[in-house]
Amino acid sequence: MILHCTQRLAATLDIVSQTPLDEDGPFGSWHAHLFTLDRRQCVMFCHDDTRYCLFLAGMRKPHFAELGSKWFRELFTATLAVIGIPDKQIARVELMLGPVRFDTATDRSVQGTINIARQDLRAWAFQLPNVMDLDPLKVSVRLNERPVTIRKKFIHPDREMQQRLTQLG
Repeated sequence: MILHCTQRLAATLDIVSQTPLDEDGPFGSWHAHLFTLDRRQCVMFCHDDTRYCLFLAGMRKPHFAELGSKWFRELFTATLAVIGIPDKQIARVELMLGPVRFDTATDRSVQGTINIARQDLRAWAFQLPNVMDLDPLKVSVRLNERPVTIRKKFIHPDREMQQRLTQLG
């Protein structure tokens, strides 16, 4: 699995390829962006094909060493369980993800989706005294329930992800 990182996130990671990597896994690649919300470092992930988004708040320097291997995987599989994916299928998805590799080749369309999701997130966080009061699992599920556009076509990320997982077996 490849995480295409923005420059800001790439600066915090140890091993990031400056040349684009080829995705060889069946699941596809993701984009990741580091931003600050309420003086906390947050990371948002977005699946390239389905625009399925994940949100993590309160990231610190030691967390970045395990960004792909622990934090991303745990949140992703937890959101899949919440939207009703069977445990057997979640286990297969974990195997399909494979080892995480990072590069800096980003797509403007996916980054646009991340920016819109960040704006929605800022509106939700505005109502709370601290961004750390947000539950990453609930926020991620909520982000994926709203419709998004991919090249002028409306989709629902949670439905697209469920369909993608059904196609993969």
